[in-house]
Amino acid sequence: MRHIFCAVLLLVAGIFPAQAEDKTIYLTSLSWPPYSDPQMAEQGASVAVAKAAFAAMGYTLMVDFYPWSRAVHLAKDQSSKYAGYFPEYYSDDIAAEFAFSEAMGSGPLGFVQAAAKPVSWSSLDDLKAFQVGVVKDYVNTADFDAMVASGQLKVSEVISDKNNIQKAAFGRIDLAVIDKNVLEYSVKTDPDLVKLKDKISFNDKLLENKKLFICFKNNKQAMADIFNEGLTKIDAAKIQADYLAGLK
Repeated sequence: MRHIFCAVLLLVAGIFPAQAEDKTIYLTSLSWPPYSDPQMAEQGASVAVAKAAFAAMGYTLMVDFYPWSRAVHLAKDQSSKYAGYFPEYYSDDIAAEFAFSEAMGSGPLGFVQAAAKPVSWSSLDDLKAFQVGVVKDYVNTADFDAMVASGQLKVSEVISDKNNIQKAAFGRIDLAVIDKNVLEYSVKTDPDLVKLKDKISFNDKLLENKKLFICFKNNKQAMADIFNEGLTKIDAAKIQADYLAGLK
């Protein structure tokens, strides 16, 4: 009987740590303030939303930050501990490799430009006359990216939004794709960009108000379902809005 009791104790001891570990979700992200950044309160607005949604379902979210391409690669790696990555814009190509969550937030996507040389445009065809900056491996809009892929738009690739802000400020490009909140936060907080604040502006016309998602591995649909249910238990839009308002 004593041996049986000890065996039961060992079995129980083995089960509970595994159950506790199963309640922790690992995702990758990038430094993309104010939506995601390891140095920000709650690690950014999108991370705050994600953590709240998982917490509503009894899960803890842990986020590790990497350069964007690396973050996506690690999330795609079937042998990694990561269930996915975020925040991401929707694209059909990505949807072929990942399971998209329900929308967890949104952001105004448009262009940064030189304040002294604002650009007027009404359709993407108008942009053919301009040199446009993009960030490598970022999704923009479906139509914009299709025109880039077909060579209809002249684009210059860089590795970060910061590079594009600097290039626009000094007139090296006419426009660069960027989220308005990212631009405003960057020129307020980055010492290299604060001094350029009066040299740049956000173009009057938006490309699109983009929804933000978590991309889960295709074999992690159950985690996506948990997250989606968690979203129904919180006010994600208010969490993001309150977070951004607190930065003003």
